[in-house]
Amino acid sequence: MIQTSEDVALPQPFGASFANDPHAVYAELRAAGPVHRVALPDGSPVWLVTREADVREGLSDQRLSVNKRHSSTGFSGFSLPPALDSNLLNIDPDDHLRLRRLVAKGFTARHVDLLRGEIGTAVDALVAQLGDRIESDGEADLVAAFAKPLPLRVIGALLDVPADDQERFSAWISAMLSPRSREGLVQAIGDVHGFLVDLVALRRSAPGDDVLSGLVAARDEEDRLTEDELVSLAFLILGAGSENVQHVISAGMLTLLQHPDQLAELRARPARTADAVEELLRYTSPNQTAIRRFPTGPVEIGGVRIPAGDTVLFALASAHRDPARYPDPDRFDIDRADKAHLALGHGMHYCLGAPLARLQLTLALGALIDRLPRLKLARPADQLRWNSTFRFHALRELPVTNAP
Repeated sequence: MIQTSEDVALPQPFGASFANDPHAVYAELRAAGPVHRVALPDGSPVWLVTREADVREGLSDQRLSVNKRHSSTGFSGFSLPPALDSNLLNIDPDDHLRLRRLVAKGFTARHVDLLRGEIGTAVDALVAQLGDRIESDGEADLVAAFAKPLPLRVIGALLDVPADDQERFSAWISAMLSPRSREGLVQAIGDVHGFLVDLVALRRSAPGDDVLSGLVAARDEEDRLTEDELVSLAFLILGAGSENVQHVISAGMLTLLQHPDQLAELRARPARTADAVEELLRYTSPNQTAIRRFPTGPVEIGGVRIPAGDTVLFALASAHRDPARYPDPDRFDIDRADKAHLALGHGMHYCLGAPLARLQLTLALGALIDRLPRLKLARPADQLRWNSTFRFHALRELPVTNAP
């Protein structure tokens, strides 16, 4: 099958039906074909890759660049300033590896395990507060009271960001991911940029043992990265490190509450929590698509020829429900043998913070399951509100209460 980029009246799959049930839309697209020429909500044309084998292969194909300078269509995305855009998600092999090495030691499995006690303390405190809120008010929002503050505290500690600033930063990132207006998006980007520039200046004047102080030293003393790269790395660590874990915790608990047999298994055998985390990452990961790619030359994906410079989106959420890879993919099953999901990336852009994310998720879900055994939804699941775009699908809130 040969297609070109000279398309008109492109289908737009990311409408109301997608917001209500992304997986139903992806199921139709997968059945219709492996690659589709579609329009984003802003009208931008993209190639959407839906089948797991093609997505997995494409994520590690170095002919597909993440650098926007390879775009022939003027793709701009969020139109971030250089001080936020020079991060690992937008940089190809040589510079990517250089920057990755600068921060990797702060996210190794060994270093992350040293944080276990600190994370456990934060989890215990937040679970206790959530339980107290339910007892006093009759119900509580698990997102606001637990899922959101936990990763903010953890990532904030890595960069030594004060608690009040963590909340402000999180609000700006949320406004960027789900903007209500163009003006609001521009304002949020400006707020994030200004905050990080000030934070870097503060670390210069008063360095500590945190990851950001180490990056500042690598910039000022060793000239191993540019000023834009320094600020962009801080942006990526804070933003990605807090958002994704938050959404997997909240959607993960919703999933467990909707599958009481699986929840009972975890209560009886807490050691299975790590298995549950991997299945939840496949089943509930908020990221609908990977970071866009641009072919540096013509490529063929799923039998479709894609010209150089066109925008390619790999649909992670679709890949995770592909029956060609995962038997009965719409079934949540902590006993699923195949745990090789793509929720944390694949290839060169595999998530640097994967060990930290897994540790937080395991400790958080384990504590919620163990210490709040009567937890249940305070609203019917079909009344829950979601933030949904072609990029991500995440709960706005998760009201919970105790069963009688």
